[in-house]
Amino acid sequence: MECPFCAETIKDEAIACKHCSRDLRVVRPILLEIQDIVADLDRLRQELDRVNVRLERHKRPISYFASLILLYVVVPSVLLVFAHILVTIVLDVSQIGLRLASVIVPVLFGFASFRVGKFGVTGALVLGVATAALSVSAMLTVTGLHDHVPILPGPWVEWREVLEYSSSIFLAFVSGNILGLVVFYALPKTLAQGGRPNAAAYRIARLLGQHVGEEQLRRRARLIQDLIQTVGPLAGVAVTVFGSLYAGFKGILG
Repeated sequence: MECPFCAETIKDEAIACKHCSRDLRVVRPILLEIQDIVADLDRLRQELDRVNVRLERHKRPISYFASLILLYVVVPSVLLVFAHILVTIVLDVSQIGLRLASVIVPVLFGFASFRVGKFGVTGALVLGVATAALSVSAMLTVTGLHDHVPILPGPWVEWREVLEYSSSIFLAFVSGNILGLVVFYALPKTLAQGGRPNAAAYRIARLLGQHVGEEQLRRRARLIQDLIQTVGPLAGVAVTVFGSLYAGFKGILG
């Protein structure tokens, strides 16, 4: 936390500031209470956002779902199909650029689905599947009409490539959503934590060894809590991004 007198960073358990030497025993409980209040307000604000989304969905279900499909399914699909036409038909160049676009575009819209649309991972899974299905179907249609070939793939090898490409778009969308979770929820929550780790972090800290002082146990619990809140979502981003890149480039790189 920050010293209320000199604004320098100090340990949460400090009773005196090492920078200005001010006594913190009186103000420290107040600061911790303020931090808890700020955390509660943040949780309430997020809950209010979720309630507003539900109200909008119940009040105007048709316009709500129409705007949802337009913003997070149709628009990214149109961009992906445009990139497909540009790379494979107009320019007729290597598909590496197309595969990069097929990762970047869904990541951006997945990120927006968390930040703007207030969708969690479950909603991102549905939107990602819809975006992948619509965009890849449109690409197959464009290719079939342009090259005068069947729209649907024939051999299993072609179907596998379509499934891999669809998986790349889907995983990229989910990656963007999880990245939004990390940037706008996990990291701010960790940085704004008060002085008391939660009960689950304390239990894990005690399992690692109970024969320590109370302050050391609290520091250990805080570290565990911070790791759970940040490393978990970051690992999710890393796994889904790697999966998206692997599925997208596997077909053209071998």
